[in-house]
Amino acid sequence: MSDWLGMATRPRAPRPELKGQVLARALDQRRGRWRRWSARLAVAAGLLLVAGGAWSYRTVTALQAERDRLLAALQGARDSLAYVVGATSRVIQIPVSTNGRVGAVTIFADSMKHRWLVRCEGLAPNAPHQSYQLWFLTDKGVRSAAVMAMDTDTPMVLALEMPKDSSHVMGAAMSIEARQGSAEPKGPMVFQLNL
Repeated sequence: MSDWLGMATRPRAPRPELKGQVLARALDQRRGRWRRWSARLAVAAGLLLVAGGAWSYRTVTALQAERDRLLAALQGARDSLAYVVGATSRVIQIPVSTNGRVGAVTIFADSMKHRWLVRCEGLAPNAPHQSYQLWFLTDKGVRSAAVMAMDTDTPMVLALEMPKDSSHVMGAAMSIEARQGSAEPKGPMVFQLNL
């Protein structure tokens, strides 16, 4: 019907290789799209993997640090509790008065581990040039145990090792000394107790 003017071309069969070329080009376009998308998906998966690994590393590191902190706190609590409930523990509470304030010094003495846990509460804060100094009274004389500069009235807790030499601790004392402490008691005594 379109040949009424006689200008239409006659149909011809395509060359055999042309059909193969057209089909190959169509398949190449599909493969090209897949290749582009697969490359993008691979890059996105790689980025997710790197980001997930970094997040996991940070999370695990933070959890390990928190676990270590909690273990240290638990060990400290167990160690402190051993002073109170141990069979070789002894609790000594000493009422004290400093600058008109009434407080107490509590000594948890562990004779097996040769350590003391000392809690000072209710003590008046020191003057800027003074500190409290705790003393061991031994059979070989007075030995310094700790210098405690108390700038506030909050309680202070100290863990003290007994003297390393062969001296036997027979008591405890506390005095008010110069800020850096002294080799022997020179200031006013807060308490002195024979055990």
